[in-house]
Amino acid sequence: MRKLALLLSGIGIFFSVNLPAQKANSLSKKEKKQGWQLLFDGKTMNGWHKYGDGAVGKGWKVTDGAIFFDPSVNDGGDIVTDREFKNFHLKLEWKVSTSANSGIMIYVHEDISKYKAPWMTGPEMQVLDNLNAEDNKKPDHLAGALYDLIGTADKSKPKPVGEWNEAEIKCVNGKLDMYLNGIHTVSTTLWDNNWEKLVSNSKFKSMPGFGTYKTGHIDLQDHGYRVWFRNIRIRAL
Repeated sequence: MRKLALLLSGIGIFFSVNLPAQKANSLSKKEKKQGWQLLFDGKTMNGWHKYGDGAVGKGWKVTDGAIFFDPSVNDGGDIVTDREFKNFHLKLEWKVSTSANSGIMIYVHEDISKYKAPWMTGPEMQVLDNLNAEDNKKPDHLAGALYDLIGTADKSKPKPVGEWNEAEIKCVNGKLDMYLNGIHTVSTTLWDNNWEKLVSNSKFKSMPGFGTYKTGHIDLQDHGYRVWFRNIRIRAL
């Protein structure tokens, strides 16, 4: 519960009023006025589909107001937003199970005749259990990093397994900023000469479509681990 301190003018008396916390997967009046929109209603997978294949796989479920991926169900695959975005500010929360690895991709171009997987086009904000995941050896593979491109260990501070992390991705005319739990983990510019150098020194160097599209889908990754997402909201800029 939040507390609002009120001052009685001219008297200097304070008292507290308990205010209800904002409901998960909802927007405040202020957020609505600012142009925020929900990408997940907390109840259904409306607005999402499986990359290149229509209906969301059965491995993706809505559980306790969150999108949950269950790897024990043999029907997964990445899911992407029905809509595409250009300049945007994305906010969401995620949590992982022990050893889990996942990701949030942007500017995914959905053309399976050319790109069999979303990571062939979409830059990724890493979602990871830093302590136990196998892919925790490089700074640019840790939680909050721009996967295999930019990351520093001292800025990657995810909360313990099972706790919710707050992630933000903001991109305006190629200026990309990423935040994890309020820490500014990444700041770079897409599509310029420096970006091309970054890509040429990464695992994506053999993928000519990677990081080139200026409009695309938001993607939640199936990497074979249990992971949860909620409070997914976006604002066009």
